[in-house]
Amino acid sequence: MCKADKIVVFGSFVVDLTGHTEKFPVPGETVLGKSFKLGPGGKGSNQAVAAHRAGGNVTLVTKLGKDVFADVAKSFYHAEGMDTSRLLTDDTLETGTALIMVNEHNGQNLILVTIGSCGNITHADVQKNKALIQDADILLTQLEINLSALTEVIRLAHEGGTAVILNPAPAQALDDALLSMVDIITPNETEAETLTGITVSTAQDAAAAADVFFQKGVKKVIITMGEKGVYVNDGTRGALIPPIPVTVQDTTGAGDAFNGGLAVALAKHMDLFDAARFGNCTGALSVTKSGTAPAMPKRSDIEALYQAQYSK
Repeated sequence: MCKADKIVVFGSFVVDLTGHTEKFPVPGETVLGKSFKLGPGGKGSNQAVAAHRAGGNVTLVTKLGKDVFADVAKSFYHAEGMDTSRLLTDDTLETGTALIMVNEHNGQNLILVTIGSCGNITHADVQKNKALIQDADILLTQLEINLSALTEVIRLAHEGGTAVILNPAPAQALDDALLSMVDIITPNETEAETLTGITVSTAQDAAAAADVFFQKGVKKVIITMGEKGVYVNDGTRGALIPPIPVTVQDTTGAGDAFNGGLAVALAKHMDLFDAARFGNCTGALSVTKSGTAPAMPKRSDIEALYQAQYSK
């Protein structure tokens, strides 16, 4: 199947409000931050930016409020040269926000997301984008929009022959009817455990979780395992792709970078394992910079790292 290598990312936009600190506060404690940045974020938006910078033909569908935070999205997308024709507007709810704390010593983060307008995507909003979804080669989506809209979007893609990549984050339970329409699922260890009941610590655990996903009707499984690598199973074989050693500055958005890179590689007709390697390079490069969308790497840098890692 080839529909001009089109990727539709249907998902969230939030404004990231990011503070860096030397230590996370405990409940009731106030700590001084070292720096603060405001910028574009949200899993859907991050993945679309990652895919765009990685060379993909990407259209983002998301929903904004009528507020100053919506202008953050529009200004950033215009500067990136991204398609803004499918930005929806909510008349009552605010643009989503993410409050992020980043530990300066190890790059780990704590995040509180208030999804706002992206939790109010309507049937009419989805139907307005039916042709776009069904004309795409790949649909990439996540769990930061209301479940009713997500289900309808995935169903339309499935019915139209568009390959569905579901990044099931933030973690929540999903029914088997929805999962049976998913071509590729891309959880991390925590999300995989939520959906399968299997604690994923090793490649063997990941293989067992993949088997559960297959029983639920998912076609292919990729489990991102942080510093342990990426487990990939296409339904006939499984393999653990090792992590790429880099100097970590900020892990926020690494999973989004991986998914964006993965979608582009698949749209360019790489097989699942090579596409996961391309995503692995995208994610590795993203953590070497601060921020989410602004930290997404360019295609030339991804290709250089891919060649260095995998063309030996």
